[in-house]
Amino acid sequence: MAMEVLKASSVGEKLKAAHQMAIYWQGGADKTVNDSETAILTNPGRPEKPELVDPRQVKRRRLGSLQGRSALLHAIAHIEFNAVDLAADMVARFGSDERISKDKRRDFITDWVQVCDDEARHFTMIENRLVELGSFYGALPAHGGLWQAAQATSHDLAARLVVAPMVLEARGLDVTPGMIEKLKSVNDHESAAILEVITREEIAHVAAGARWFFHICQREDRDPDIYFKSLLKAHYKGVLKPPFNTKARQMAGMPASLYQS
Repeated sequence: MAMEVLKASSVGEKLKAAHQMAIYWQGGADKTVNDSETAILTNPGRPEKPELVDPRQVKRRRLGSLQGRSALLHAIAHIEFNAVDLAADMVARFGSDERISKDKRRDFITDWVQVCDDEARHFTMIENRLVELGSFYGALPAHGGLWQAAQATSHDLAARLVVAPMVLEARGLDVTPGMIEKLKSVNDHESAAILEVITREEIAHVAAGARWFFHICQREDRDPDIYFKSLLKAHYKGVLKPPFNTKARQMAGMPASLYQS
């Protein structure tokens, strides 16, 4: 079912597949974990729009204008859409990974099925708001940086956990509160309220990444701080920059010793 999410090329099909997987997994169905090898898609299905461009070609606009708010929400919608695939890929690619103890693999899958369902719902919330503002998902170009991070860590579960939920999604916890305040300052309380919901729920997503990263560290007798920084150096091209939302990160189970030098 995770593969069906990844294969879906239309927005509607991908969201439907994500929700169906959650309903199936959470509904008391047979939860036997299949240890057989499965060929996972290198590139998931995508709609024709938005056009994917280099990140430097994605224009930034001021939030004081309707166009600026639409551009911000479009960028967030694209992140959420990619996050649906990232969570599905986590299930399909790593659901039977040997670095997760066998007695915990159902729990691992449960976490990422829930994340996939959440991300699909978040996307729908943002997409509906875009329509209310006279726009739509696909109206503007976007970049493929998030999926490139997934490809770069497709061989290593610990690296994926560090780069995707514990760095990229955790960055969302840092910057979104500022976006919310800016939206409120221009009286776009509807968009701000949506981002507040998403931010609260993203804490649990970062927490899932941290939980399974620490699980691997414990099983392999690794120092989490040292291992986190080594994986970051090897697999993340950017630099972790303050300010950090230390409160939200702490709630997600990420101590400051991980990301502060």
